[in-house]
Amino acid sequence: MEAQGVRTAQLRIGDQIEAWHRGRLFHRGRVTDVVPHLELFWILDARTGTRKLLDPEALEIRHVEPPAVPGAPVKAATQMPETQAKPLATA
Repeated sequence: MEAQGVRTAQLRIGDQIEAWHRGRLFHRGRVTDVVPHLELFWILDARTGTRKLLDPEALEIRHVEPPAVPGAPVKAATQMPETQAKPLATA
C-alpha cells in the first residue's frame, strides 16, 4: 500500500521533509540524494545528524519549511507589535 504525499520525482536536493508512518513522525531532515527510478532518497536526519535511506512507499513524505536560522531576520508577519512601556502605578 502506497502512502499519500510527495513522490520521489518531486523531491530535490536541499528540500526539507518529514517522513510519517501511521500518524507518527519518524524522520525530519534535508534531502541529500534522490534516485527517482528506484523511488528512494536519502536525508540528513535533523535529530540524529545521520544519513537515512527512506522508502516513500512505506512512509508519507511531506515538504516542510526549513528550520529557522539563528540571526536571520524574522518575517514581519510573525514579529510582535511594538508597544510603548506604561509606567508602573506608585502608591
